[in-house]
Amino acid sequence: MSELILKPGTVHKEALRIAGERVYRDQVIEVTYPYTGEVIATVPKATLEDVRRAYSVARAYKSKLTRYERYKILMRAGEIIASRLDEISRVITYESGLSRKDSLYEVGRASDVLLFAANQALVDDGQVFSCDLTHHGKSRKVYTLREPLQGVITAITPFNHPLNQVIHKVAPAVATNNRMVLKPSEKTPLSAFVLADILYEAGLPPPMLSVITGDPREIADEMLTNPDVDLVTFTGGVPIGKYIASKAVYKRQILELGGNDPIIVMEDADIEEAATLAASGSYKNSGQRCTAIKRMLVHESVADRFVDLLVQKTLSIKHGDPMDPSTDVGTVIDEEAARHFEGVVNEAIAAGARLLHGNVRKGALYAPTVLDRVSPEMRVVKHETFGPVSPVIRFKDIEEAIRISNGTAFGLSSSVCTNRLDYITRFISELNVGSVNVREVPGYRLELTPFGGIKDSGLGYKEGVLEAMKSFCNTKTYSLPW
Repeated sequence: MSELILKPGTVHKEALRIAGERVYRDQVIEVTYPYTGEVIATVPKATLEDVRRAYSVARAYKSKLTRYERYKILMRAGEIIASRLDEISRVITYESGLSRKDSLYEVGRASDVLLFAANQALVDDGQVFSCDLTHHGKSRKVYTLREPLQGVITAITPFNHPLNQVIHKVAPAVATNNRMVLKPSEKTPLSAFVLADILYEAGLPPPMLSVITGDPREIADEMLTNPDVDLVTFTGGVPIGKYIASKAVYKRQILELGGNDPIIVMEDADIEEAATLAASGSYKNSGQRCTAIKRMLVHESVADRFVDLLVQKTLSIKHGDPMDPSTDVGTVIDEEAARHFEGVVNEAIAAGARLLHGNVRKGALYAPTVLDRVSPEMRVVKHETFGPVSPVIRFKDIEEAIRISNGTAFGLSSSVCTNRLDYITRFISELNVGSVNVREVPGYRLELTPFGGIKDSGLGYKEGVLEAMKSFCNTKTYSLPW
């Protein structure tokens, strides 16, 4: 396995992994370090022939790996990742601009995903139904078993978690004996190559995983409509997700399309705790998470105190050089994204919001930003602002909080800060979201637990290791005399 240790001033050349074989192309895509803008690597621009070959090889391969063998491969991959934690973290930081604190955390999460997938590979997933339950019944039993898909899984992943978004799709595929063709974001493709090489080293048969990089305008349609594809799993933006839904018509689809998650702070909340959660939930991973806190709904009676604490906590956050171990917030993915955040914040200020801190941009660096007196109609909160921005919306009562929270097209997750059971039960039953976390950030979960949203956040199908494994299988039933 090649080492992928990126160093300043050097350009690393990567290759496609088609069934493990390295394929180089003359046409390449440049991968840049967002902090400096320098090119750190090139990856091949795959041709349609490359894509078709990847699916053809995958479809022809039928894995005979036992549950124990899949378990061993996943566990071994986790051991390799743990032994190369620092190196893989550097790769993530260089390709994404995320701080080393965030990229080290991401590598740790990847090990968790592999652990859960490995253990689930050992679980017998069949059920038994007795047939003599009514007067129509017989002395028989119906059994179920899960089988891998007949065709291939297409996986398309975004830039914001270059390793974790990939491994959440790859590990369940390995655990269920499936074959996958993966296209990581062309902005952050290097971590996917690292993971593929690690899995090959751990014993994964190469035809079970191919990694394709290229211009999505040239290869995406083939990845959606190829006759060897049974299922498309995608994480990314709403427009692309809806395009996939319209294009991959007779394929199973798992679409995770982002969110506009609120933290709701009631009048009885621990305001210190709420402000701590708000800052962490808003700024971690440079705010580039589908479950980041993107709206802060605060009861008017405690809003002044909350805002003061939020500003204090924001002031303590160090942003800058992503490779500096003391940096909390690195860059966003590119300068275009940073300019967008600057624009929507300036628009909110012009409409009456108060800037309390931040809104300073230098290239792809965008300072953690606090806005107060934000209106729900402002673009900074009406749509998903995928960056380190903390907009505070003040409300009068729980009815208004629920109305504002439900007042966007998204419905992924939420955070609720209160100790009152009557409030908690109302939020759980009335918020139109996929999950509600009480006194915790919206993104809190185990890698094993179901995860996903409704409305423009997704089709309601869940991700997470366990749910992904269910989705990646066909259920077969059979019956026997008994």
